[in-house]
Amino acid sequence: MTDVRASRARYRRILRFALRYMAQAWWFELLLPRLGLAGVAARGRAARMRRIAREFHGLAVSLGGLMIKVGQFMSSRLDVLPPEITKELEGLQDEVPPVEFAAIRALAEAELGVPLDRAYASFDPVPVAAASLGQAHRARLSADDAAQAGFTDVVVKVQRPGIDEIVTVDLAALRKVAGWLNRVRLVADHVDLPRLIEEFAATSRDEIDYLHEAASAERFAAAFAGDPRVGAPAVAWERTTRRVLTLADVTAIKANDLAALRAAGIDPSSVAPVFARVMFDQLFDHGFFHADPHPGNIFVTPRPDAAGTDEDPAWALTFVDFGMMGEVPEHLRDSLRRLVIAVASRNGRQLVDSIQEVGFLLPSADTAQLERAMTELFARFGGMGFAELAQVDPDEFRDFAVRFGDLVRSLPFQLPENFLLIIRAVSLTSGLCSSLNPAFNIWDAVEPYAAKLLRDERGNAAQAFAKEAVSIAGTVVRLPGRLDRLVSAFEDGTVAVDAPRLDRRIRSLERLARRLIAVVVFAALLISGAVLRDELPVLGIVLMVASIPALLHALFAGFVTRRSDRGA
Repeated sequence: MTDVRASRARYRRILRFALRYMAQAWWFELLLPRLGLAGVAARGRAARMRRIAREFHGLAVSLGGLMIKVGQFMSSRLDVLPPEITKELEGLQDEVPPVEFAAIRALAEAELGVPLDRAYASFDPVPVAAASLGQAHRARLSADDAAQAGFTDVVVKVQRPGIDEIVTVDLAALRKVAGWLNRVRLVADHVDLPRLIEEFAATSRDEIDYLHEAASAERFAAAFAGDPRVGAPAVAWERTTRRVLTLADVTAIKANDLAALRAAGIDPSSVAPVFARVMFDQLFDHGFFHADPHPGNIFVTPRPDAAGTDEDPAWALTFVDFGMMGEVPEHLRDSLRRLVIAVASRNGRQLVDSIQEVGFLLPSADTAQLERAMTELFARFGGMGFAELAQVDPDEFRDFAVRFGDLVRSLPFQLPENFLLIIRAVSLTSGLCSSLNPAFNIWDAVEPYAAKLLRDERGNAAQAFAKEAVSIAGTVVRLPGRLDRLVSAFEDGTVAVDAPRLDRRIRSLERLARRLIAVVVFAALLISGAVLRDELPVLGIVLMVASIPALLHALFAGFVTRRSDRGA
């Protein structure tokens, strides 16, 4: 009964928080600007953002569970969210309080079926890390298990007791909030929030299934086998269950520990482009990517025996925590490749086409103005990194927002299916790269990759052209023989022609051609009349009325002619 009351209290607390700040956003961001008081709303915006972020920070730390995940996502958006929010939430990466060891021991022993001192040679009761869904402890495998696994030092990840119920309650609250927001037309026109929550729910369920995570860790390691830039821990399957995961201990320098990197002789600014390229490889080449690459899940591992070249780097990026992984289907990968090429080449037309192809814009969208906006955006801000953008006069951004803000808001944007994890991965990548090097320019990472994609695409096109040329050449080579056989058949009198059937087919094609012409004439007259009606009403109406006979011919001519054919 106590657990039920606790779950209800948790649910209500999340909803109260969401309602309070949804009402505040409606007042300041929608109502006051419509009353001509946009300046009043803008003056206190920074303080409001800090207060909201501070209170959500407290809520997330207090409740844990999926609220931590939501906060971590927002704290990583250094590229789009104001610093008032990201600074307040950045501590959520490391601030999750641990569970008492007695509860962890009880859960682990129940899962493994043996006492901890028999399952492991040693087990440190002090956690090395505490996360929202579980916590990690260092341990050592027994001699027999170590011989089988090939390593001794391990990190054991144990689920937080009761996390299944907590995830269920949090998802129920998020579904309720998404339902409220989905009633707001501005939100509903651009994103299907209930569907996104279900996608988030599926990901969260995968995260608390450690057998699924172990399989993902092995798949990730296999994808980068032989690549010295990337490492991943091996799995000790004998000590892994749905709620306990045992991995080789690969702890090294935390990716955003700039002092430790420099002490190891590693320039943090050199890590950023390699990390970006590795993430691009996952998204565009492998189609299987780490969707939670925050600094706590990325280590920089020195490789003292390496040559220190691009082929044999002096350090590697070691990924851990494979609970949140994403997949990019081949058709979506192709669309994303073209989008990257468009961005790198500053091609507004191609970018808009790629956005539509990916599914961000509904087919009905009028993209001419958006193309103009993107072209102007590339012309003014293209190629700038975040540090350079920070030096741009705010009035320039304000002018651009005033000129094109209404356009962007009016377009029928939507968030495509399976895109939530891609956005998360790219956002976290951008945030970590910016923390490693504030002057990091994402274009520097995009352009070499786009050039490679462009070469590959040209190669594929050339290969397809060559195959088609071979096919045509084969047809041409066989054509004289076929013609010779046909002429011989005519000379021998063995070619039979069914003239009545051929005549009917010809008449059918003639009817179809006439109806197609009627359709074109109808469309031309109707559209011309509609366009001219405002300026020349009489002519416009005449043209629209004149389109009716063409429409009637297109609809009924075939029926009438078929009856006459049957009569004949």
